[in-house]
Amino acid sequence: MPVEEVCDSVSAEDDANTGLDVPFLLEECVKEKVPWKEVLKRKVGKKCSCSHARVKALLVDSIPIIKWLPRYHFKDWIIGDAMSGLIVAILLVPQSIAYSLLAEQDPIYGLYTSFFASIIYALLGTSKHISVGMFGVLCLLVGQVVDRELTLAGYTSDTNQTIMGNLDNSTGLICDRSCYAIMVGATLTFTAGVYQVLMGLLQVGFVSVFLSDSLLSGFATGASLTILTSQMKYFLGLHLPRVQGWGSLIKTWICLLTNLGHTNICDLITSVICLLVLVPTKELNNRFKAKLKAPIPFELFVVIAATLASHFGKFKETYDSAVAGNIPTGFMPPQLPNWSLIPNIAVDAFSIAIVGFAITVSLSEMFAKKHGYMVDPNQEMYAIGFCNIIPSFFRCFTTSAALTKTLVKESTGCQTQVSGLVTALVLLLVLLVIAPLFYSLQKCVLAVIIVVNLRGALRKFVDIPKMWRANRVDTIIWLVTMSTSALVNTELGLLVGVLVSAFCVLGRTQSAQVHQLGQAGDREIFEDIGFYKGLQTQPGVAVFRYEAPIYYANQTLFKKSLYRSVGLDPLKEKARRRKLEKQRNQKQGGEDLKQEVDVSTDVYLLQHTSLHALVIDCSPVLFLDTAGVNALKEVCKDYKELGVNVFLAQCNISVIDSLRRGGYYDPKKGTKEIKFHTVGDAISYAQSSKSKNGDCDTVV
Repeated sequence: MPVEEVCDSVSAEDDANTGLDVPFLLEECVKEKVPWKEVLKRKVGKKCSCSHARVKALLVDSIPIIKWLPRYHFKDWIIGDAMSGLIVAILLVPQSIAYSLLAEQDPIYGLYTSFFASIIYALLGTSKHISVGMFGVLCLLVGQVVDRELTLAGYTSDTNQTIMGNLDNSTGLICDRSCYAIMVGATLTFTAGVYQVLMGLLQVGFVSVFLSDSLLSGFATGASLTILTSQMKYFLGLHLPRVQGWGSLIKTWICLLTNLGHTNICDLITSVICLLVLVPTKELNNRFKAKLKAPIPFELFVVIAATLASHFGKFKETYDSAVAGNIPTGFMPPQLPNWSLIPNIAVDAFSIAIVGFAITVSLSEMFAKKHGYMVDPNQEMYAIGFCNIIPSFFRCFTTSAALTKTLVKESTGCQTQVSGLVTALVLLLVLLVIAPLFYSLQKCVLAVIIVVNLRGALRKFVDIPKMWRANRVDTIIWLVTMSTSALVNTELGLLVGVLVSAFCVLGRTQSAQVHQLGQAGDREIFEDIGFYKGLQTQPGVAVFRYEAPIYYANQTLFKKSLYRSVGLDPLKEKARRRKLEKQRNQKQGGEDLKQEVDVSTDVYLLQHTSLHALVIDCSPVLFLDTAGVNALKEVCKDYKELGVNVFLAQCNISVIDSLRRGGYYDPKKGTKEIKFHTVGDAISYAQSSKSKNGDCDTVV
């Protein structure tokens, strides 16, 4: 006889004698229990097996280009890839030089960074569309660390002074400010890359889901305000040190306002002219991007025009304008990171690693979903990690995916990461031949390029009312993260954003309430009677729903909310009875008081005589912990003492398992397990078991 038939016959035989309705039962699958040693053995054997197929699969998974390059449709895809790679490279040249300024590095190192990142991600990345290179927020974080370490090492100005430093294990090499700055930046980049690769090895790519869109957007906007503030000194041609510590944004603005009288008029006029050219032309590119086959590279035109004007106008010699300076050609020999710096920058590197990975994965998943393919978050972790580790030996700094260049890449016909190789080829040409021509380019022009590219993040302020109407919790997360990142500290803003997001999720479980349910006619539909009209309640049976998990943090709130909604608090009633009993024992003439107690109890029971069963709809309860199971035990016990039976309906598999393991069912105490798959079954069973102050069968 099948198990379900046995269960049905036993239940029918047991309940026929008591006149109870038999609820509909489903047969549970019997799962084979495998010893944990066997499970561990299988997993280790699978991971450590060595065969030709295993080695080939591991190689293909680790270097995805091996898989997709042999299937490359040359005739169909090469034009789109070549065009997108060329356009991105044209945009990258001025932006690489500009973002070097933000990271406190010489322009040549920005070109190195973009070149190596384009090649390595093309080999290791799983996204077909994202463009990996310098990202403004990461450059800001790198620049803050570099400036701090420069100050600690004794470099107190922007001049290329030289000091005797203990570099490369105390070899005593002389290193100027530029040399030490890239040494700090490269060591920071190496450490961040190691973190990212370790996270990939530990398969923690899922951590990106904990960084919500509102958190990342608020962090980027707050960092954009800091970037804007840091570039104002170049706008005005002021020679001011970068402010370190908390509240740097406010301190920087105070310093700028104090030194307005020393503004370089030539730099100010150049900045205003570049702004007046770039802002409208960028807007034109956005407005007509559907009609343009490729965005017009106005940034490159501005850089060329400004360089020519500065060179022939002799702005550096005549007006003391700060210029990019000498940009060498070719590549420098590789060098190891400065191991002694790692303890100083380890914490900073971790926050940079998290931000870089989160931005890369979010962008890669967004474009993969749009174009219908899959990306591997853990492989993305490896890819971006090696995009930092390998270039760090060639004097590069931290990279990640960049939204603006990715959008350009997608809109200009990109099909695969062959476009990244085309971009690297164009950058190689710049590095070998063209780079020295940017000697006379003013730094204020580079600052304008940086600020103009912040428009997208700064526009978020206009969207605040819309965000508030859509979701207030997400808006609060955005505002707190943005404010902390801008006004206090950039790295702290990310941490605060994560904590606020976690507390918001926790707060939602804390604010959940118990709602009384009513039935819609004869249908198996039970909803909140406070939200819908025309719902009917069942005589003698109250149905309630708690829309949150029940665990240690909210089990007390669950009980309070349930007692308040039922209108019958067993704890208060038992306390009232104990108080009267104590008074009766203490006073003389206890007969009168005893009569008072009996009358009070009779009145209480008369008031609640109609309620004999309580059904809790557990469908929204995702899980229970030990505290949650104990809370349900207490609810059942407390109401049982008042003659009210408690029934649990629509429990999921996890909740049922927790109830069993937590000892919720105890046949020795008269409780037995009967599952109710619908609220209607629980109500029918409760009505058939109606008895004043009768026994309580705890069922689920």
